[in-house]
Amino acid sequence: MTCRLSHWRDDRGQATVELVALVPLVAGIALLIGGMLAAQRVREAADGAAVAAAIAELQGGDAKAAADAAAPGWSRVRVEVRRGAVQVRVRWQGPRALADLVDADRAVAFSPDGRP
Repeated sequence: MTCRLSHWRDDRGQATVELVALVPLVAGIALLIGGMLAAQRVREAADGAAVAAAIAELQGGDAKAAADAAAPGWSRVRVEVRRGAVQVRVRWQGPRALADLVDADRAVAFSPDGRP
């Protein structure tokens, strides 16, 4: 009686196994790219909100309201104004694990009397 091992060496299903092994890798790369894009968007939002808050402060307006209006709806904004400087923190309203990674702080210094 001879035993054939050829059925153990069959390549059928190999592509499926490789595909299943690659899915977590592709998903991880997609999440990494998405996180980097979200972080860039938050930094841009913080820049715009800080400039808007500084302009409003110079014009005697409400810096917090200006920063809130300049920031997108998906973010939370915190504004601090201290003697010639505006500090704006923009926090992304998303999954908690990513929110800590993509928060952004921006500061804008200004001179209320017009001197540099």
